Amino acid sequence: MKEFMINFNISTMIYRPIKQVFEYVSTPENDFQWQYGTLVSARLLEGEVGMGVHFRSVGHLMGHRAQSVFEVNEYEPNAKYGFKSLSGPLLSQISYTFDIDKGSTKVGVSMQANVVNSIQIAESVLEKWMKRQFKENLTMLKDLLEAKRVRFVAEANSMGKTNGEA
Repeated sequence: MKEFMINFNISTMIYRPIKQVFEYVSTPENDFQWQYGTLVSARLLEGEVGMGVHFRSVGHLMGHRAQSVFEVNEYEPNAKYGFKSLSGPLLSQISYTFDIDKGSTKVGVSMQANVVNSIQIAESVLEKWMKRQFKENLTMLKDLLEAKRVRFVAEANSMGKTNGEA
């Protein structure tokens, strides 16, 4: 089968502290909450996430169930988190960057991939589909983390109220 390269970069702004965003994104067990099509993702061995850690992800890719093993190959707290696939339908490298920008955290994602297994779909269709999914993933991440901020603020405000004040 002919291989082809998928390559794109996208980003979003999340109104949360950089440390919280980095910790959430770099914890594989959180992936199913904000990555479309991910059913489960977990480290293969217990311990801290960092360079060389392996994790397995099970999900759906273009209507096919896919299981992949990844290795963390970039890890700089609050700045960079990246991993490469060791198995699965794509040979991929995904890198997340984290920067402070105007009181928010800018999250960038860069994806490079080669299809290695027989996914029967046109190259351009797969690339467009994947880019759209990554954009939706970042939107879900933003919504999820910013909703937590709103809830925390609301809880703090309600704890300060007395005598039925609302």
